[in-house]
Amino acid sequence: MNPRLVLASTSPFRQSLLARLGLPFDTASPNADESALEGESPEQLVQRLACLKARAVSAGHPDSLIIGSDQVACIEGSILGKPGNRGNAIAQLARASGKGVTFYTGLCLLNSRSGEEQVLCEPFTVHFRELTREQIEHYVDKEEPFGCAGSFKSEGLGIVLFRKLEGDDPNALIGLPLIHLVDMLKNEGIELP
Repeated sequence: MNPRLVLASTSPFRQSLLARLGLPFDTASPNADESALEGESPEQLVQRLACLKARAVSAGHPDSLIIGSDQVACIEGSILGKPGNRGNAIAQLARASGKGVTFYTGLCLLNSRSGEEQVLCEPFTVHFRELTREQIEHYVDKEEPFGCAGSFKSEGLGIVLFRKLEGDDPNALIGLPLIHLVDMLKNEGIELP
C-alpha cells in the first residue's frame, strides 16, 4: 500500500496542479515563519521554506509523503513579494515591463516515516512585453492579482503580459513543479501513470 500524500499548502493553485496527477491527497496548513535569513539566496530560501513547511505538518501525518513548496519572484536581484493591493501591483508590473522576472520554486518531498527528504529548486523566467501604464492598470483591474508574487496570474489573463516563457516546467510558475515531483514520487515507489 502506498503512503498517503499530503500537500503542505492550502493554495488552491497548488491543489489544482497536484490533482492533475490523479492521486488522492490531503492538504494541511503549515505554520512556518517565511522570513528570509541573513545572506540567504532566493534558491536557498525557497528550498529551506519548502522543507520547513513539509516538516511543520509531518507530526500530524505519520507514514505519509509530504509535499512542501515555496516560491519567490526576483527582478534585477531583488525579491518581489505579493503586492497586496492595486498600487503595489501596478508598481511591480511597471518595474517588470520589458524585463525578465525569474521565479524560484522550492520543492520538498518528505517521507515522514523515514525522515528522508528530496529537495530542489526549479527556476522559471518570464519575459515581459513593454507595457504601457494603461495596459497595466487594465490588467490589474480585471484580474486583481494582489495575492500573487509578481502581480500576475499566468494561468489566466496574465499570459498576455509576456513575450516569452523560459524554463523546464511551466507548472513551476504556478507554484508546484510537477515534472520533478513525478520523479520524486517514483523514487518513493509511486509510479505514474
